[in-house]
Amino acid sequence: MSGLRAAIAFLTILPAGAGGKGDTPSLAAAPAWFPAVGLLLGALLAAFDLLLGLAGPRPGSDAYDPARAAAGMGLPLLAAALLVTALAVLTRALHLDGFMDTCDALPGGFSRARRLEILRDSHVGAFAVVGLVCLLLIKVTAIAALPEPRRLVMLLLFPCLSRWAILLAMAIFPYVRERGAGTPFAGARGRWALIAGSGTAAAAGLAAAGWWSLALMALAGAAACAVGLVARRLLGGMTGDIFGAVNEVAEVVVLVAAAAVTAGGGGAIRSPVPGWFDGAG
Repeated sequence: MSGLRAAIAFLTILPAGAGGKGDTPSLAAAPAWFPAVGLLLGALLAAFDLLLGLAGPRPGSDAYDPARAAAGMGLPLLAAALLVTALAVLTRALHLDGFMDTCDALPGGFSRARRLEILRDSHVGAFAVVGLVCLLLIKVTAIAALPEPRRLVMLLLFPCLSRWAILLAMAIFPYVRERGAGTPFAGARGRWALIAGSGTAAAAGLAAAGWWSLALMALAGAAACAVGLVARRLLGGMTGDIFGAVNEVAEVVVLVAAAAVTAGGGGAIRSPVPGWFDGAG
């Protein structure tokens, strides 16, 4: 279980006990647990969303009245913004920071060496600011568009699927730095880590959302491959910041796809387990 503790310590602000960030052997075993940590984050988001639900019914719920909501239509967006903020706090904005550095480096550098140098630079450029604003806008509006109770399903699942996408990218693409944030995970490139993490993500998805979850998982994997292919062409492989970008892009892709699928009320995403998330819709 030291790998799980290391994964929690690395990916979140939650206390994890021994076997944390400084334990290299534990970090090497941590990626297999990334999807499980994503589920933990998703559970916290779902619980927070239930508390925020006291603000009033949202689109897609039985109690929602468009006429009554006209004067307070900003509440779903406010709730979604608070959820995105909570996720950033819970993860120390770890992946957002990597996404911003990636936005600066990949389009801003004219050589492999320069791009790697920009990734090391702590300063923030215009590409990073524009990329972050667009990313957060899409996240907030996609979450706000999710109807209840499928919203709870997706809040549970999307952090799990995006962190599985990181695991997939680790297994497929080479790591280019001799020393970096992703170096301790070099020992996680074996098949067992990918198999274990994929099993966790697939099982959680099937239990919570049925067969549609496999399509969402495939989209998360496609996002990981797309980012990885660009990184391999421009950098020769992955860095810790690129893994962060993989997570953020996968989150957005999964949320947008879920919002599109559930636009008519959310019936497509349904748990095969009787009673799961069905009480509110």
